[in-house]
Amino acid sequence: MSFWKKLFGLDASGSSRGAEAPAPTETHDGFTIAATPFENGGRWQLCGVISKEIDGALKEHRFIRADAFDTRQDAERMTFAKARQMIAQMGDGALSSP
Repeated sequence: MSFWKKLFGLDASGSSRGAEAPAPTETHDGFTIAATPFENGGRWQLCGVISKEIDGALKEHRFIRADAFDTRQDAERMTFAKARQMIAQMGDGALSSP
């Protein structure tokens, strides 16, 4: 399966994977962070979404980092840490309209 299909939740047939648990989320300084790591070569890739409603519009930032972990839990924990760091550094400037 290709990297992009894994990233956007598609199985080999191109349909969405419905059996996976929903992405764990955390709220931080008015932002919602969703940890969405994916398995890549037997390791878990750091991946997530930062979102916030601003002036009635949902804005978000999707990010992937090169960091890979042995367990999904470690990847989720570090996704939240990286997202909190990005929020502290960029605030609303990290967000774009979907």
